[in-house]
Amino acid sequence: MANQNKIIITCAVTGSIHTPSMSPHLPVTAEEIATAAIEAAEAGAAIVHLHARNPVDGRPDQSTEAFAPFLQVIKQRSNCVVNITTGGAATMSVEERVRPAKVFAPEVASLNMGSMNFALFPMLERFKTFEHDWERPYLESSRDRIFRNTFGDIEHILRTCADNGTRFEIECYDIGHLYTLAHFVDQGLVKAPFFVQSVFGILGGIGTHPEDVAHMKRTADRLFGNDYHWSVLGAGRHQLPIATQAIALGGNVRVGLEDSLWIGKGKLARSSAEQVTKVRQIIEGLGASIATPDEARQILQLKGGDKVAF
Repeated sequence: MANQNKIIITCAVTGSIHTPSMSPHLPVTAEEIATAAIEAAEAGAAIVHLHARNPVDGRPDQSTEAFAPFLQVIKQRSNCVVNITTGGAATMSVEERVRPAKVFAPEVASLNMGSMNFALFPMLERFKTFEHDWERPYLESSRDRIFRNTFGDIEHILRTCADNGTRFEIECYDIGHLYTLAHFVDQGLVKAPFFVQSVFGILGGIGTHPEDVAHMKRTADRLFGNDYHWSVLGAGRHQLPIATQAIALGGNVRVGLEDSLWIGKGKLARSSAEQVTKVRQIIEGLGASIATPDEARQILQLKGGDKVAF
């Protein structure tokens, strides 16, 4: 399963890493998030990975009330696979983070595989002025903040969503996270096929060297053999170089403004769809083709968009 003829593009349209003052193109309101997701799907993304934000000041918001308006619009206007985060933000409790996935029972939810130092404070070197009073402290406090994902937290999310038929985008920020996944596979709490999203370039996780990418894939191949599908995301300027390496290795890719605000050196992306278009050109330029949402459902053995609770 690690190699396939069709490459799945996941698009993460807003996230909880970047703050609104960093880019005028970062979606904040429910309408903006819905539009960003639909446009990304139209550009070629089979899966859209979704966070919610407070529509007034743009801070991360994991309430079901924040998710409901854009989930309904996306379902009405697109056939894309909807992936709801259980990562939320590192400032939130695991109960708060898992609630939207529990309530809305999406086809896919994200699941982080380990506690880590998740450093956002280096962005203060680039961005100096902020519109909202929460932004600078949010970034600076990551210097002393741990993104908590204990074995107990992970098991809680898995068991909470067990009856939903939801599969997981399993986010692995380091090699040890693959071994954590292997533990939960051994416990019978995660069933094949696994959708392993390898994350590169977050300070506190694995780096962005081509050997880091190759090492992550070699380890996943050894641990999971034909039982998994591999995808990558590169943070910031590393988004497209890492995507290109993964595509050449037969992997899937994730792009979007959650992971990078940029489309080129010093040039802000106008939308996540612009990044989808760019990575699609790379995929097709290398002689591969993209998966449609229904092909992604078949590859990942998803339950179908008619079985969600939104």
